[in-house]
Amino acid sequence: MIRKNSEYPLQPPRERGTGRAFAFALVMHALLGFFLYHGIQWQNSTPEGAEAELWTEVPDTAIPRPVPPPPAPVVAPPPPVRDDQADIALQEKKRQQQQAAREAQLAEQQRQQKLQAQQEAEAKRQQQLAAEQAAQLAAQKAAAAKLKQQQQQQQADKLKQQQLAEQQKQQQLKEQQQEQKLEQQKQAEAEAQKKADAQKAAKAKAQAEAAAQAKKADAEHRARVAQMMQGSAGGTSSNSDGLGKSGTGSGSGGTAASPGYADKVRRAVRPNISWGGETSGLETVVSVRCSPTGTLLGATISRSSGNAAWDDAALRAVQRTDPMPLDINGKTPTSFLITLRPAG
Repeated sequence: MIRKNSEYPLQPPRERGTGRAFAFALVMHALLGFFLYHGIQWQNSTPEGAEAELWTEVPDTAIPRPVPPPPAPVVAPPPPVRDDQADIALQEKKRQQQQAAREAQLAEQQRQQKLQAQQEAEAKRQQQLAAEQAAQLAAQKAAAAKLKQQQQQQQADKLKQQQLAEQQKQQQLKEQQQEQKLEQQKQAEAEAQKKADAQKAAKAKAQAEAAAQAKKADAEHRARVAQMMQGSAGGTSSNSDGLGKSGTGSGSGGTAASPGYADKVRRAVRPNISWGGETSGLETVVSVRCSPTGTLLGATISRSSGNAAWDDAALRAVQRTDPMPLDINGKTPTSFLITLRPAG
């Protein structure tokens, strides 16, 4: 019967099968008491005597194990005084019990020995297995270490080869750069030599042209001087400052130098004179050839002073004065003489 929840709201539902469980427990207790009673009665009955021989294989061990001593026999209380037949039956029963106890003890000892032998064999087998596993593990570790060493050696060799290849590549690149630099230097030297040759050829050509013009001007000058000498007119003038002029030039149009050109040349040449020796009695005449623009084409000693050092100093001063000053007509005479004396 199911009660309504309104009457007992807090009571849990009743479990089913409780009566059947209680009845089953009573039956089991009754059966247990029955078996215990008959078991005790069976133990009190006198067992019949029986003899048996037990043979077992004794394991062959290298070191014999000591046999544990047999347990002390249980001393039974003295039986009550009975008649002779009861005593004989009791003694026989006692002997049979002792015999059974000894046989059971011997069987237990043999079982313990066999179990111990099995345990020793199992332990030995486990030791051998552990040794084999340890040897196998050691071999695996050795193989792994050898493989790792080989891999490291291969990596080192590969890295060394890469470094060697990189060094060879750098060396080749350096050699190529050196070859390119040497080739560029050769080209630059060739171009410089070519340019120098061209400049030298141009200078030689200009000098040749200037020499030709100077020669032509000198020839014209000589012709004019001859005409002037024939007409009782000529001239070579000098001044007290040590600068003189001769021929007054004729390169462009045959015009003569202006009267103030000698002072202009003197002022240009004098700062370039470097002389620290004697000053008395020294006079050097330098022949000068110039282009109409004032570029110095040549300077030579026309008349020496007798002192080679002073002559060299005078010639260097003239060579340093390049270009020569222009005349009032905007041109420089193509040839003229300069008389130089050291400042005293």
